[in-house]
Amino acid sequence: MELDKNVMQKAEVLIEALPYIQRFNRKIIVVKYGGSAMVDEELKHRVIQDVVLLKLVGFKPIIVHGGGKEISRWVGKVGMEPHFVNGLRVTDEPTMEIVEMVLNKVNKNLVQLVNELGVKAVGISGKDGMMLQCQKKYSKGEDIGFVGEITQVNPKVIYDLLEKDFLPIICPIGFDESFLSYNVNADDAACAIARAVNAEKLAFLTDVEGVYRDFEDKSSLISEITVKEAQEFVDGGGMGGGMLPKLQNCIDAIQNGVNRVHILDGRIPHCLLLEIFTNKGIGTAILRDEDERYYHPGE
Repeated sequence: MELDKNVMQKAEVLIEALPYIQRFNRKIIVVKYGGSAMVDEELKHRVIQDVVLLKLVGFKPIIVHGGGKEISRWVGKVGMEPHFVNGLRVTDEPTMEIVEMVLNKVNKNLVQLVNELGVKAVGISGKDGMMLQCQKKYSKGEDIGFVGEITQVNPKVIYDLLEKDFLPIICPIGFDESFLSYNVNADDAACAIARAVNAEKLAFLTDVEGVYRDFEDKSSLISEITVKEAQEFVDGGGMGGGMLPKLQNCIDAIQNGVNRVHILDGRIPHCLLLEIFTNKGIGTAILRDEDERYYHPGE
């Protein structure tokens, strides 16, 4: 009997995924969810499908999300002007109220999308279980309000949810010693959480294809880079300003116990699955050293 070629290709894809499923079974993967993938409804559904699939094949995914564009939209809706200092949102008390309201709204929307696909999700903020303790963050010495820098992560509530087979979805609201609420950068929160739970992987969904040796040359995308190479890259200052803190976050995460970090283009449908389950991923992977390359035949 002659089988349809498409059917055989599907079987080959599943077999290609097998070593990765075996490697990451029961391992924690933190997904920092942001950018266009949070705004475009179709992309949003595909990201959630990816994370649900990871959960159902035995991974332990955690979503950490931001909501900057939605926050700006609501700040405008109530007649306030958003202010930024050195790229950081100035968060006074009325703005903080909106930030917390919007992030919790975004959070429960993501919970609903996961639940609709048959996986039980629980949405929490960094205040739940006293998870994300912060101190006030200054921007080059300037006070920018209720913007927090994480000083301590208590992951107990995350472990409790994972143990009970829930998928945690976390919004980056922290608290200080006086239990005041703070807006935390979602990249920073994802890194701190990944370190605290010793995540096997940390994946950033961004609006770029990955890290380029030369941003103007789109053929210079780096597929895999070691921490040492990445640090040299950062120290050399030869990259766009937005990628610099993200790459430094990746380096810090690996130096603090995360096994591998991925920077992915969230605008590509199913980018998470393509990066995690295929021999030749699509974004940039940052790894510990040259000897720890994963299964990449043909390289």
